[in-house]
Amino acid sequence: MDKPVHLIKLCVGAEAVEDLLAWQNHPRAKGPDGQPRHVTRMWPKREAEIVGQGSLYWVFKGLVLCRQPIVRFDEVIGHDGIRRCGIVLDPTITRVTPAPKRPFQGWRYLQAADAPLDLREGREADDPLPDTLARELADIGLL
Repeated sequence: MDKPVHLIKLCVGAEAVEDLLAWQNHPRAKGPDGQPRHVTRMWPKREAEIVGQGSLYWVFKGLVLCRQPIVRFDEVIGHDGIRRCGIVLDPTITRVTPAPKRPFQGWRYLQAADAPLDLREGREADDPLPDTLARELADIGLL
């Protein structure tokens, strides 16, 4: 099996992973099936390489901090009649080794080889490093 393709996206308006968790528990962040979803304008052309094996990596204030498996893509028609893509996510959030990422718009593809590694078991409960320290350690390859 080929390596999966992932998506990466800025988590706008969130300071930390806990903010994302809180938002995804809100009914407005869920689809009709109760699964969390993120609605975006563009539909990934590489859908078959992503669904069921890829994840959405979330960037918080310049650092990739977590990922969520992508379950499927749903068509969402907005109040304006425009077709959009609902990225349906597994509610499980996996923290990853913090990795710096510059701002960008929308989502981007992320190859498996470029994806940050999941945090080692037991480290998920560690107190997070301050953003500036985590960014500096990631910049020099120590995270």
